[in-house]
Amino acid sequence: MSTNYREITLNGLWKNNPAIVQLLGLCPLLAVTASVVNALSLGIASVLVLIGSNFAVSLFRNFIPKAVRLPIYVMIIAALVTSIELAMQALTYELYLILGIFIPLIVTNCIIMGRAEAFAAKNSVSASLYDGFIMGVGFTIVLILLGAIREVLGAGTLFADMHLLFGDVARNWKIVVFEDYVGFLFAILPPGAFVGLGMLIALKNLFDQNISARKALQQTRVEPINIQSEFN
Repeated sequence: MSTNYREITLNGLWKNNPAIVQLLGLCPLLAVTASVVNALSLGIASVLVLIGSNFAVSLFRNFIPKAVRLPIYVMIIAALVTSIELAMQALTYELYLILGIFIPLIVTNCIIMGRAEAFAAKNSVSASLYDGFIMGVGFTIVLILLGAIREVLGAGTLFADMHLLFGDVARNWKIVVFEDYVGFLFAILPPGAFVGLGMLIALKNLFDQNISARKALQQTRVEPINIQSEFN
């Protein structure tokens, strides 16, 4: 069976985006996205775990007994998350302390388990790798957008503390959007995260509705022409 990579891409980035369509992984998404650096860090970790878990599950899918497949998936994901957690402790310790419990909680992220069960266990290794990457990127894009909105509204800055992830080269990446900004506490609290995510979901739904309306309008314009051509 051929793999439709275009369909996988559209599903991961837009049609079936895990964050704003499936509404999975909301716990870390809402808790960590107070800034872009936090959101990007969690997104990168999620992408790596998705790619690794999809690869392992797809590679050994014919050898995993169905009766114990879920515990095996959890063990695979836990091993990957532990490796990433140890790497963060060694390379980005300050960022690891900021993210706290939400790195180990990737093990229980429904996105990871969902892709392992729904896709990787039924498809080839190459398709599963691509699916894990695209789903992770789609999730990360929403994380970054929400993190950017909350950071700008909450602190008046953008890309602050990026050196925690990229090192000293990123110390000057900070952009001050609002000078002498006193801050908007609501934006960086959990209620602000819910409101921000709701806005992103509403914008996506509005965009989809506009596209559907345009397609319907085009069809109504084309049909009379086809009817007239038949009579001619």
